[in-house]
Order: sequence, then structure tokens, then C-alpha cells
Amino acid sequence: MTSLAVLIGAIGVWLGYPIIDPLIGLLIIVAILKIVIDTSKPVFIRLLDGVEPETIDKVKSIAESVDGVCEVTDLRVRWIGHRLHAEINISVSPSLSVEEGHEIANRTREKLLKSLPHISGTNIHVDPSTAPGECFHFVPVLQKAATNKRT
Repeated sequence: MTSLAVLIGAIGVWLGYPIIDPLIGLLIIVAILKIVIDTSKPVFIRLLDGVEPETIDKVKSIAESVDGVCEVTDLRVRWIGHRLHAEINISVSPSLSVEEGHEIANRTREKLLKSLPHISGTNIHVDPSTAPGECFHFVPVLQKAATNKRT
């Protein structure tokens, strides 16, 4: 496009309209600035290990599609270099054994590794569906401090 714009500018000057050349130059500058702005946003997000929302949705839907997974309660995905890493909390039926929950986590990991070409690793935490998510693992700072004073 810029080469075509330069050709139009040269033809304009040749036809006796010298003002077309700097106008075409300004249009090219605007086009280059737009390209820089459009490409710098994803690059900056990648520098901060950010991931596109579509990727997060895809990881969640893949994990939820595994037989035995009741819900994905917490999900973090980030770029580490050129590879994706996912940290996932899944909830399963509380009646399952530890071994069965572990097997569901393994199937989830295998399906993610097979379905997403850039994913290199996962940390999968299994919770019972009666106490899903990190909120059940949270110990408030004040409660922890009070516990430490008693000991």
C-alpha cells in the first residue's frame, strides 16, 4: 500500500501537483503509526505474561469437558517465554477417592496438552464440589496472626 501511495505521489508531482507528495508522506506516517500501535499492544501484553481472553475461555471449556470435572473454579494462564502455563482448580464429586480425583486431574492435563499446542505445563488442584475454589483455602491474615500469638 505504501509503495502504491508513493507511486500516486510521484504521478501527482509529475502532473504538476507538488503538494500531493507531502500529503502522501503524511498518510504513510499515519499508516505506519497505526501498525505500530496495533502490534505493540499484544507485544506489551506478552511481555507481562498476559494471555488473550479467548485462550482462557478455551482452557476453561477444555477442562470442564473432562468427564468427572464438576466445575473449574479458579484459572490462571500465562505465557512463560513461548509456552503457556495453566494453574487450574477443578471441583469433583466429594464421594470420589483421592486416586479417582488424581486420575481426573491427569485426564484434564492430558486433554489440555493435546488440545492446545502452546501449553507446556499445568498445575491442577482438585477440590470436592462441596468446597470448591481458593476461598476455602484462604486463612485470613488476622486469624493467622491470632493463631501465632497463642502458640
